[in-house]
Amino acid sequence: MKRFTRRDFIKAALATSGGVLVSTPLQAMTRPAFPSEVTFQHGVASGDPLQDAVILWTRASPAKGGESVGPVKVTWELARDSQFTDVLRRGSANTDLARDYTIKIDVRGLEPGASYFYRFIGASEQSPVGRTRTLPEGRVEQVKLAVFSCSNYPAGYFNAYQLAAQRDDWDAVLHLGDYIYEYPADGYATERSAEIGRALPEDNVGELLTLTDYRKRYALYRTDTGLQALHAAAPFIAVWDDHEITNDTWKSGAENHNEGEGDFFARRAAAVQAYYEWLPIRPPQGERNPQIYRSFRFGDLLDLHMLDTRVIGRDRQIDFAGYIGEDGSFDGRSFAAAMADPERTLLGKKQLAWLDETLEQSTGHWQLLGQQVLMGRMHLPAEIMINYATGGKENPTAELAALKAASSRGEPLSDAQRDRLAQRAPYNLDAWDGYAVEREALYRRIAELNKNLVVVAGDTHNAWYSHLKDVSGRMVGLEFATPSVTSPGMESYLKLDDKSAQELAQGMSLLIDDLQYCNLHQRGYMALTFRRQQVQAEWKFIDNIDSTEFTEAGNHRVVHSLA
Repeated sequence: MKRFTRRDFIKAALATSGGVLVSTPLQAMTRPAFPSEVTFQHGVASGDPLQDAVILWTRASPAKGGESVGPVKVTWELARDSQFTDVLRRGSANTDLARDYTIKIDVRGLEPGASYFYRFIGASEQSPVGRTRTLPEGRVEQVKLAVFSCSNYPAGYFNAYQLAAQRDDWDAVLHLGDYIYEYPADGYATERSAEIGRALPEDNVGELLTLTDYRKRYALYRTDTGLQALHAAAPFIAVWDDHEITNDTWKSGAENHNEGEGDFFARRAAAVQAYYEWLPIRPPQGERNPQIYRSFRFGDLLDLHMLDTRVIGRDRQIDFAGYIGEDGSFDGRSFAAAMADPERTLLGKKQLAWLDETLEQSTGHWQLLGQQVLMGRMHLPAEIMINYATGGKENPTAELAALKAASSRGEPLSDAQRDRLAQRAPYNLDAWDGYAVEREALYRRIAELNKNLVVVAGDTHNAWYSHLKDVSGRMVGLEFATPSVTSPGMESYLKLDDKSAQELAQGMSLLIDDLQYCNLHQRGYMALTFRRQQVQAEWKFIDNIDSTEFTEAGNHRVVHSLA
């Protein structure tokens, strides 16, 4: 029997700070040495803002090209205005091949809640101007965040980034992972890449395995105009998912790390190094260390905790197919026993202990968990999954949704019909549903601390809104999940037109008790606005990823107010 993966089921229904230059007020306005001949073809970026600091990033590509070029030097400037008439800080920065010619400057001593402009200058070329801001301090009435996930270059143009870049009021951009994809030129979501002008270049057509491979893929993605525009418009707070390394990564392996592809940990180290080089991030434990979880404080209104549900702590995913017999029967007893294993972990004990202590000490009015995979309970009738896993021809989703709707209206069902609805299982064991014991422990702790919890997720390529409830039905928080930038969703896997995808979304909202809304067919991003007594989520969708021509194709808004 074939391995029943998450995507299969969707078809059915460095020890130090490394090369970061720290700039403090004492180093302000030093006269830089002559800069080198470089280009800035990958734009600029900022990230990991604090109340008094922010990371500035660029890549200073040697104008001569080639690996034989030695170190290069550029000038950088930070100003209060985009014309740089009021320059606050100026300095020089060196880089070389050891860092893939990337530059990161940790500018310190800044004012809280302030906007700044920055640029880099070579001997004869200047970078684009970037805009950034520090985190606010004290009492804060509103925080606006743009949330993204899953940008696959061969699948299309990053127009969702471009749409968000048209706004100038973001406090930060949250990227929840799958910033790049590791697949080769004939891999996932590449079918139309040549036709739309998004084919992988000849020197990067293979699956990513080495440091050079990963670096070249980041360089390719960072040529996208939409991605460059958003990086230049607001600071990013980012965390990886699996494809920055390889598909369905866990702490000591991955579904897409196969025999003949070398040592997994060497591959992971290369991927982590390239990620830290190319993202404007301040690594919590240094640029050789895969520990990426960290927190950010938006005044007294919001505490953001960015988590890693992929790399450092995750136990291997349970395979649903392993519990389906030759006759198509489902071994629910063994499956339940595996799921109830108290030792299975998604975050890992160290990260979970950190989160527990951090939440206990956090004083923000809202607590926001930025992480990759869906936390909400996404349980469907097991009949749907068994039907697909055994090659069934008839999809029972519509029929079961009709039964659930009838039951909700108070219409009587037969014992057999009730049993069909009652036998349920999680559809995605790669998400928190596959680590339910740990999720319940987290829910209990959240309830004990009496926190106002919001969770954001990516990974699935679709938009979701769920109530987070424990096994007793007690509501402990909300979850909002962002659609993908380009990666295909259920409409592609199931070959659905828009109408059919909308009907399926309605059916899933009926069959999944805690699910309040989903969109299964559109690409875009999510905007979150936090106020003292309410949180608003708005999903913004675009109509095209086959070229850079696009328009906004609708939105959906949810407002949740505190009691």
